[in-house]
Parts: sequence; structure tokens; C-alpha cells
Amino acid sequence: MDLKTFGQAMRELAEEKGVAEEKVRETIELAIAAAYKKDYGKKGQIIRARLEPSTGEFQFSQIKLVVDERMIKSEEEIAHEEALGAETAAVEAASPLRPEIEELEEISPAVGAGAEGETAAVRKVRFNPERHIMFEEAREIKPDVQPGEELEFALEPKREFGRIASQTAKQVIIQRIREAERDATYAEFKGREGEIVSGIVQRIEGRNIFLDLGRGVGVLPPEEQIQRERVAIGGRLKAILILVEKEMRGPGLVLSRSHPAFVKKLFALEVPEIQAGTVEIKQIAREAGSRSKVAVASHDPAVDPVGSMVGQRGVRVSTVINELGGEKIDIIEWSEDPARFVANALSPAKILDVTLDPERREATALAPDEQLSLAIGRGGQNVRLAAKLTGWKIDVRSAARPAAEEAAAAQAPAEAESEAEQSADVEAGAETAVPPAQAEEAKPETASDLGMAPGTEDAEAEAAGIKDEASDEPPVASTGDQGKSQ
Repeated sequence: MDLKTFGQAMRELAEEKGVAEEKVRETIELAIAAAYKKDYGKKGQIIRARLEPSTGEFQFSQIKLVVDERMIKSEEEIAHEEALGAETAAVEAASPLRPEIEELEEISPAVGAGAEGETAAVRKVRFNPERHIMFEEAREIKPDVQPGEELEFALEPKREFGRIASQTAKQVIIQRIREAERDATYAEFKGREGEIVSGIVQRIEGRNIFLDLGRGVGVLPPEEQIQRERVAIGGRLKAILILVEKEMRGPGLVLSRSHPAFVKKLFALEVPEIQAGTVEIKQIAREAGSRSKVAVASHDPAVDPVGSMVGQRGVRVSTVINELGGEKIDIIEWSEDPARFVANALSPAKILDVTLDPERREATALAPDEQLSLAIGRGGQNVRLAAKLTGWKIDVRSAARPAAEEAAAAQAPAEAESEAEQSADVEAGAETAVPPAQAEEAKPETASDLGMAPGTEDAEAEAAGIKDEASDEPPVASTGDQGKSQ
């Protein structure tokens, strides 16, 4: 490749990756410096390369750090350091990327020389003539030099590099460009947290959906998706960016379509009054894919907040509903009065009265019988969302039931009074009753009292009755008597 084309290649690469051209130039200089050291340098050297974009020529130089006696480690210190760091060095040497790391560490002063120079000026170093120069010797080259500064020594320019050096340069360029691209992507999206982004469905892995956002790829986890929503690869979706993290493989862009803030941002796009600050969304309670409740307030008495959100013929709210896949949205008016706010939150049901218990933060809402099921909602969804929206525990009751309870409460004292009167009558009757002794005297004799066997009393009575009936008829003489008379 002709070195003169480096300038054009850098500009194209910077535009394609979204990285600053200066960053691309520094990356190429690091790679060429590593390739130069691989073929023409010595171990321990710090090689720096500079590219002239107009001509495509590289200038190479060796960097040496100026040190004095107090900055050099003694032999005892070196031996102690080697004993402590032997195990750590063995682990690092086992890393397959260690050669590339060493190359980058040796040429890294080209990027952060100032920071390393300050560190070197404070801590002691192991003297290496390839990368250090004594202060007295450095003063002969530059009289005003100070310990900790760097001196550059020009090297012979080279244009031809071997295969291994070229591969090293390629690896350095790829690695550094990826790092720069990740940093640029992170810097771009970090400031966009909480905003709506639009992307194309790139792939679906398991239950995770990946969206191509242009400069990065965002993930839509299962818990951040709308339930029962069907997504096709290649389709465009909107989502809210809720989290941006730095990861080894790139910045983690976490998206959400189930977050309540997603509904708020969608309305902000459709309602100009929200952007102007005239209408404000106070609270949102949402069960993604099913129903949402939005409480709005107006800072201008002449502006209807609910009408502004709905739009003419429902155009504005319909756009949001279509984006949410048909999710139902209740728009209510926010109020500073908790009782009124609770009544509004139970919309579309008509609430007759609301009683509040501030200590327990509970609200009792009375609804007509025909509105009771509407106030509660299917599976209690309406009252559940209203409680989440208002922050009050809501108990919905029928308006007819309290009236019946009041009538029963009013009837209870009358019933208690009548029971008391009945008990008094019973006591009075007990006082006028016959004494036990007299009762025993007046009591008729029974068969047991007469010494008769049980059951004979009735027989005796029957016999007596028969005799009484017979005595009424004239007496009849027997045959014996007739004979005697004759």
C-alpha cells in the first residue's frame, strides 16, 4: 500500500466507524511503531512514530526518560521486587495476549506520556539504557532538561516491514479502533439515557430482541417487552434507552417498551403542549400490553389537559395506542385534592363519594350498583391501577350497601328495646304466679299418687262412665230374681 494513501484511508475509516480522525491517526502511529520495533528495534526500547498526512511519510524516534540517582532502584530493592512479583509475572506471561500487551505498554507513552512521566518522576525505576538516560548525560544534550522529562532520539526511517511486523500492526489497529469505537458509542448514548430510540430488529436470540441502532446494537430483554407483542426481523421498533454500560464486547445498550416512561415520551412526541410546558404528565401507572392510566395537569387555566392529550377526534392518543400495540389508555385530570384525585383515577366509573383515612392512607370510594363492576375492573385491574397511580389503598363499595347498613343500624336499637320489654313482661308474670305450695294443693291427683298402676286410671274412668250411663236406664231383673218373685 502506498503511504500517500494513508491520509484518505484515515478519513474514510474515521467516517465509517464514527471515530475522530485524530484518534485514528494515533492508532496507526502506534501500530507502525510496534511494527518498526518488531523488525528494527531492540528489547526495552520505546519507539514513537509520527505520520505526516500530507505526504504519508513516517518519522521514527526513540524515547528515553531522564532520571537521577534518587529515581533508580538499588540491587536490594530489585531482588525484593523480583521475589514478590515472580508469581504474578508467571501468570501474566501465560496470557496469550501478553506479547501484544508488552508492545502497547512500551509504546503507550505516545498517547499518555504526560501521565506516565509524572508517575515515573515520583516512583523509582529499574534503570535500562534503552529507555532511560541519566540526568547528567541528558543535560549535555538539553541544558534545561529536568528529571522526569522525555528526550527523543531520531531513528532511521523504514518503509518495508516483514510479515510478522505487519500482522502486529494489523492487530494493534483493529484492537485500538474497536476500543475507540466503543468509547465513541458509549459517549454518544450515555447522554441519551431516558430518550426514545428507533432501530431495526436485527436478530432474536431466545427471548431477547436485538435492535440495530446505527452506531450500536441495543438489547430488549424479555421483562422489558410488551406482553403478547409479535416482532418480526427487519421491522422497525421504538423503545426507550434505560441503561448504558461499558462492557468488554462493547457498550451495553438496554432498551425497554414496558417502562411507564416510554408512554410519557411517546406523548411528548405527539402533544406540543407538553413540549411547551403548558401540560404536564404528573403520574403514570401501567400494566404493559393491557392498560395504562395517565394523570395530567395544565399550568394554563385556558388549556384543557385531557383534551390536549386526546387531540382532535382522538388523533394524538390513537397514535400512541397504535405504537403500544392497542394498549388501552385512560387519561385523567390530576388534582391536589386526594379525594378528587382518587375519584378521577377510578375513571371511567362514576364515583359518588370518597372517604379518606390519612393515617392508614386508605380511601373508600362509593359507586352506584351499576358502576361497581366498572370501578373495580376485570380482575380488579382498574382499582389496582388507580391505587398505583394515586398512592392510596382504595376500597370500592356499593353506594346502596351503606344505606342498608345505616337502616339496619337504626333498626337495631328498636329491636333491642322490644326485647327488653318482653323480658320485663316475663319477669312481671313470674311475680304473679301461684306459690309452689298452693300449686301442689291445687294439683289433681294422678294415678301414681293414688297408688294405682299406670294406665288403670283411664280404665277406671271408662268403667265409671259406663256405670253412669247404665244407671239412667230402668233396672232389669235377673232370671233368679224372677223365679223368686213368682
